[in-house]
Amino acid sequence: MTTHSARPFGRLLTAMITPFGARSEVDADGVRELAAHLVDTQRCDGLVLNGTTGESATTSDAEKEAVVRAVVEAVGDRAKVVAGVGTNDTAHSIELARRAEEAGAHGLLVVTPYYNKPPQAGLIRHFTAIADATGLPVMLYDIPGRSGVPIETETIIRLAEHPRIVAVKDSKGDLFASQRVLAATDLSLYSGIDELNLATAAIGQVGAVSVVAHLVGHRLAEMYDAVDRGDLATARAVNLALVPAVAGLMTRTQGTIAVKAALDMKGLPAGPVRSPLVDADGVLREQLRADLAAAGETL
Repeated sequence: MTTHSARPFGRLLTAMITPFGARSEVDADGVRELAAHLVDTQRCDGLVLNGTTGESATTSDAEKEAVVRAVVEAVGDRAKVVAGVGTNDTAHSIELARRAEEAGAHGLLVVTPYYNKPPQAGLIRHFTAIADATGLPVMLYDIPGRSGVPIETETIIRLAEHPRIVAVKDSKGDLFASQRVLAATDLSLYSGIDELNLATAAIGQVGAVSVVAHLVGHRLAEMYDAVDRGDLATARAVNLALVPAVAGLMTRTQGTIAVKAALDMKGLPAGPVRSPLVDADGVLREQLRADLAAAGETL
């Protein structure tokens, strides 16, 4: 498995759900099956585990480690496996990072500490401590809408000096801030907002950590193929055709709820969501069916 240096974690990564069984237990067989589907059918060259879409807020440390081990076993020889290890406790995040490394992960996704709203100096200390704790490359996850605190542009530029901090999952939605980082550092930026995948590719982001790739990854791969060969007209056409799918999966309800319902309707491993999330009802399922159909996909 080789990866271009500008794309240290690949080009198209899925922010993978965690399949559960009927009693909300982690479905290890389902994890392996879904991982293989995303890599082999949806053309994803990386998977991000134990993130927001993977319901990391309600899975235990042991479950997180088991998910990483299952995915490494299933696709670790042909896709990058990135483990979400960020919490709002630096010591806990370091422990998760070390366990992910032992489980075979190829990289770490580290979200901005949430709820306790640390200052930028605290973010620098937090991210640096985690990057120092293992030999794995790190993707920062900048998502102020969930964490309550942005990683300021100057902070990202400073963190880029760390040899193992190599990328950012950019969910800030500030395209000029992203351009400032791209102009000032060698960091690889990945789109963390599916609605902006093409727009961010146009300014130099190298790919996406995508939720909708669960269902339309092969189409996103076509879009990035077109971007890579300089065919903007094709990239734009693919992007516009996917608007109904992106709108349905990302705006009708919380993303994990929508994706798990859509995967279940396709007969793929998903299972229920864990409380406080609630499973999609029949009305939402039919809306999602129509949304995907409008984008040329069947459920």
